[in-house]
Amino acid sequence: MSQTILAEPTLHPLLASRRSPRAFASLPVPNDVVATLFEAARWAPSANNLQPWAFAHGARGTDAFDGLASCLTDTNAVWATQAPLLILALERPLKPDGTPHPHARYDLGQAVAHLTLQASALDLHVHQMAGFDAERVRTVAAIPPDLVPVTVIAVGYLGAPESLPPALHERERAPRSRKPLDEIVVTAIGGADGAGDW
Repeated sequence: MSQTILAEPTLHPLLASRRSPRAFASLPVPNDVVATLFEAARWAPSANNLQPWAFAHGARGTDAFDGLASCLTDTNAVWATQAPLLILALERPLKPDGTPHPHARYDLGQAVAHLTLQASALDLHVHQMAGFDAERVRTVAAIPPDLVPVTVIAVGYLGAPESLPPALHERERAPRSRKPLDEIVVTAIGGADGAGDW
């Protein structure tokens, strides 16, 4: 089922077709493909090239997957445990000298965005989740104290909406939507009275 958006101006097909499904096929993601996803993340832009991100992952059927899955909220676990791959994205909030890195989470977001686009290019889909127990995942995944769990990511090939519990069918088929451009973009900062158009 295609949910490619119609955007003006026209977007690249990888962006126009990107979505965050909950239905995943049972087909596993090959190890070399997983490595390619992380290679894409590795080459994301990074302030001062500090690359303040890290990832942990597990394929379905492994202890690593089960550990990550056990940290999800019930509403996410009901569908995300059917994905073939779970990834934990982590932020390194301090620079090597111990001072705060104010752009660390921004950079992590860019790394995940690169991973997401690479996934789209490989006919994979990505669904990012904030609904997980960060303290539990720190213990389960033996996260070092200098890293902060930020999101869990389900990755896999698109499945049939009918594979989901009935309560999720409508959400899976719902069209994608976003705020209009004039609500998020201003033509200039400031103005005669010093105020923008926010």
